[in-house]
Amino acid sequence: MNITVSGVQWGDEGKGKIVDWLASRYDVVARFQGGNNAGHTLVVNGKTFKLSLIPSGILHPGKLNVIGGGTVLDPWALLREIQTLEDAEIKVTPDNLVIADTTTLLLPVHKDLDHFRESGVNNSKIGTTLRGIGPAYEDKVGRRSIRVADLRYRSGLQDRLQILLHHHNALRQGLGAEPVDLDQLCQQLLAIESKLSPFVRPVWAILNEANAGGGNILFEGAQGALLDIDHGTYPFVTSSSTLPGAVAAGTGIGPKRIGHSLGICKAYSTRVGEGPFPTELTCQTGRLLAKRGREKGTVTGRDRRCGWLDAVLLKQTCIIAGIDSLAITKVDVLDELEEINICIGYELDGQPINHFPAAVVEQARVTPIYLSVPGWKEKTEGINNADDLPVGVKNYISKIEELSGVQIFLLSTSPRREDTIQLVEDWVI
Repeated sequence: MNITVSGVQWGDEGKGKIVDWLASRYDVVARFQGGNNAGHTLVVNGKTFKLSLIPSGILHPGKLNVIGGGTVLDPWALLREIQTLEDAEIKVTPDNLVIADTTTLLLPVHKDLDHFRESGVNNSKIGTTLRGIGPAYEDKVGRRSIRVADLRYRSGLQDRLQILLHHHNALRQGLGAEPVDLDQLCQQLLAIESKLSPFVRPVWAILNEANAGGGNILFEGAQGALLDIDHGTYPFVTSSSTLPGAVAAGTGIGPKRIGHSLGICKAYSTRVGEGPFPTELTCQTGRLLAKRGREKGTVTGRDRRCGWLDAVLLKQTCIIAGIDSLAITKVDVLDELEEINICIGYELDGQPINHFPAAVVEQARVTPIYLSVPGWKEKTEGINNADDLPVGVKNYISKIEELSGVQIFLLSTSPRREDTIQLVEDWVI
């Protein structure tokens, strides 16, 4: 049975830990979108690993990890990540890591353009990670990107770079920046081709062969549903589709083979960067959540904005994403609270609404309607048995199930792999 793991909030839900916990049960772990704007933190045997491009199954011997063509790949960032794992005695070889030959490369020109745009010109700041993700996806849909397969042949690479730089150098001229030298960029890419080429293969064939042979595949998403380019809080979103439906396009496996859809959700809400956040807390409670949850971005180190769980958005994203079950993370962060609020609806201009509006001007005007539930004031960190959970936690989880309409399969009580509770014992994984 295949499974797709994706976030149902604004990212940072703890997908990396859940994928790591599940990975021992699967043969292949495959990333299908995003780039090194993703940040997956894993804590295993007292060691902390921070991954951005390499799938979270890399810590499990004998598992094949796949970077699908739906991602955008910063090759230099990938090589640094491989080296970091090697330094921690985690071997990364073509036997446990494969890169799709169709993968779009993220180049220095993309990061440059991201920085130019986020400098605040014309109030266009989105709050990106400044990794060049958006510009790389723009070039992909503009059919001028460089793909991994293009590195094999110098003449073809030069032709592709000429098309790319014709676009970027015109932009740079308008922004007052120096043009990029084609030959220099070509040399930079050729210099790393030999390091990347052992990992490059046709991923679509590998995944379909594994599936046909009875192998189980875990598809790992990045970011979250509320950052989806179509269904997120646009324009404050990422540049790819973060929903499980993107698995087919991002890996080359048929949509019928995506499998069970597991959504990852924090017990409260956070977001990084700009954009609407109806339940945001700027008071002492928000600061407490940030402190207890160690809410800093894995990739950027930026402080995350914190707020109450928004059950309206959770139900909305679960419907859009086709979520079959949920994993709730960071429940231990709420341990000190006497009272916990859950957003169960909105008011817009004095009228109740039961969904989050699409128009930016309306998103800014919604106010949350809260349901208050009692906290538990007991330590849950490190609990890995459902019988040991406080009654207040069980009631809170039941309320989330009721409001979202989705069964909760897993509960996480710390960043550590072992502190994960399977609530549905007969669930087949």
